[in-house]
Amino acid sequence: MIFANASMKSTKENFLAIIDSNKVVKLESLMKSCPKDMISFIEKYNSKLQEEIHKILKDKNIPTIAREDIVLLSPIPYPRRNVFCLGKNYIEHANEIKSIPGGDNMVPKEPIYFTKLAYPCMGPEDIILSHKSFTNQLDYEVELTIIIGKKGTNIVKEEAEDYIFGYTIGNDFSVRDIQKKHIQWFKGKSMDTCCSIGPYIVSKEDIPFPPSLDISCSINGEVRQNSNTSKLIFDIPTIIHDLSKGLTLYPGDIIMTGTPAGVGLGFDPPRTLEAGDVVECKIEKIGTLRNYIEK
Repeated sequence: MIFANASMKSTKENFLAIIDSNKVVKLESLMKSCPKDMISFIEKYNSKLQEEIHKILKDKNIPTIAREDIVLLSPIPYPRRNVFCLGKNYIEHANEIKSIPGGDNMVPKEPIYFTKLAYPCMGPEDIILSHKSFTNQLDYEVELTIIIGKKGTNIVKEEAEDYIFGYTIGNDFSVRDIQKKHIQWFKGKSMDTCCSIGPYIVSKEDIPFPPSLDISCSINGEVRQNSNTSKLIFDIPTIIHDLSKGLTLYPGDIIMTGTPAGVGLGFDPPRTLEAGDVVECKIEKIGTLRNYIEK
């Protein structure tokens, strides 16, 4: 199933929905006491509710909305916690970011984590601030993004998938000069609007585990990043197992799994983002996350 946070174009009414082909079904049509936000829905979601929703969806009398009548919003516009991120998790990317502190070309022996403030977390078609008053080094990073489905600590690899709600696309926008200046990565990764996810969340049942999906990012139609998630140095079972050691994961937590080679900083000279650029992140079986850089 494809879960979305949407708004009616005509009334600006926001609602949670399931997208099926070109039709949209409001979740409130499928369940009693429908939560108002995605995290609350994820907390309530279980195998029994999943079966009930599948059953009700088969009813041809369920009211639907045409896809062209809605606008997709960020699936989780206000995360309850910071976004968890993996650094240097593709070999080629590890080799291209030598100029960033901690970015030498050694392949990491252990996962590299950092945190990213995303409040709000932007969504599809949103404008990303250029922060041009103090930088000209805004960069892009397409990432397969995990949405955690239930609370867990010290999760074993064999049970990692049980703790996943679904997957979406993430763009870990990064201000490179700030990232270099501050040595650690938090500030350069956490400027306003520098996190985008979407266009929706695809349930884990629809994607084979562990995911082996084509992943790419293009700027104004030019493909810059092009890889497959099977090339992750630390795969998803490893990430969930290792991250959850002594650290409790909660429903709605967002984990960005790392970006492949081809970021703007990796070019000589660098090809970071400019005003008016169109950034399109694509992942097989999920869709396209498109954003626009402020003019």
